[in-house]
Amino acid sequence: MSTQVYLAQARASPNAQDCMALYDKWAATYNKEVGDEKQNYVAPVIVAQVALQSSKNPARSVILDADCGTGLVGQALAIGGVKSIDGLDLSGPMLLEAKKTGTYRNLAQADMNRRIEKPDDTYDVVTCVGTFTAGHVGPDPALRELIRVTKRNGIVISTILEEIWESGGFKAEVEKLEAENLVTVVSDGLIDYVKGRGDKAVLAVLEKVDHV
Repeated sequence: MSTQVYLAQARASPNAQDCMALYDKWAATYNKEVGDEKQNYVAPVIVAQVALQSSKNPARSVILDADCGTGLVGQALAIGGVKSIDGLDLSGPMLLEAKKTGTYRNLAQADMNRRIEKPDDTYDVVTCVGTFTAGHVGPDPALRELIRVTKRNGIVISTILEEIWESGGFKAEVEKLEAENLVTVVSDGLIDYVKGRGDKAVLAVLEKVDHV
């Protein structure tokens, strides 16, 4: 199956189970296919760069790579000096590929449509790339959960496919979280996403508010 077909099917997935089944099939060839010149999936490296810039000391930061897939973000973070990276993903085969990279401290299966089984205020930085797209995960409770597990004054960095930023309710959810004084919106500009396809994504960078 071609990358174009996989992407089209992924973005048309009616539920988490169908989405997981698709990524289970795609896991073994995912990195090669999304990284070729025709696709040029640049978002993982861009997000990793922002995460490194947001950290005062990458080597001592504890980072959650939410929906880590095969580990593209984790690898970029590790190259930048991060030592402690946890990963979550819905797909078991994707997690096996991520494990092969040797960059993750812990890996666990998780559905981003549900509560994350992590304590409050755990991570200095949380990244989430490729999750908030058509046919995948909605804004609620996912964004709120990412914020919950982030330390006060910590940063959440996530990509949201441009065409669903407003229509999918993500813009409204970010505004709601800001109105509740849970986060400060550091930035929400557009970046290249799957560059070979011309896809753009909103890069939402949120700082968790310190209520103390």
